[in-house]
Amino acid sequence: MAIRKNHKKRGSALSLTLMLIALIGLVVAIVLWPVEAKASTPAATTAQDDLVTTTLIHRGDEAPNFSTEMLDGSTVQLKDLRGKPVLLIFWATWCPPCRSELAHLQEGVIDVYGDTITVLPISRGEKRDVVEGYISRMGYTFAVGLDSDQSIYRKYATNYVPRCFVIDSEGKVLYAGVGYDEEIAKEVDAAIKEAL
Repeated sequence: MAIRKNHKKRGSALSLTLMLIALIGLVVAIVLWPVEAKASTPAATTAQDDLVTTTLIHRGDEAPNFSTEMLDGSTVQLKDLRGKPVLLIFWATWCPPCRSELAHLQEGVIDVYGDTITVLPISRGEKRDVVEGYISRMGYTFAVGLDSDQSIYRKYATNYVPRCFVIDSEGKVLYAGVGYDEEIAKEVDAAIKEAL
């Protein structure tokens, strides 16, 4: 009888040891796996790849035509703006970089280039009353287009705002950018100068 109990204890101890080793191996695999995955696909590369795959229109492409209703009730077609460069911006009221870009528009673009270019900021995916309220609150006087169903936006991109496109007087895209900061503002300015 004593031999059987001892055998059961050794069997239980062996099973427990094997289970503990397997559990340690599993924990090590779980802890180390994300590190290896991160090393092979850095976050910056993944984000950059995502921006590339969500951008449908690039430098050198013909800018897709569209018609947008403006806040003042008029309608603008992109093809009717040919003859001078267009700065097309897709934005949203909830987006901090978009708000920064809109704040820059008057002094940094409209006041600098005047009527030598057409500035066309289009609100992506928002209702008229939301856009009107924001534009009024901010005291902006420039024209703003509406794209509440995102049908215009989807001709140019599938995700992310702000999106900025500088289109030359013949309808070719000279610049396609995502986001907004001082560096991007300089790139847009250089593209506008190229378009003029």
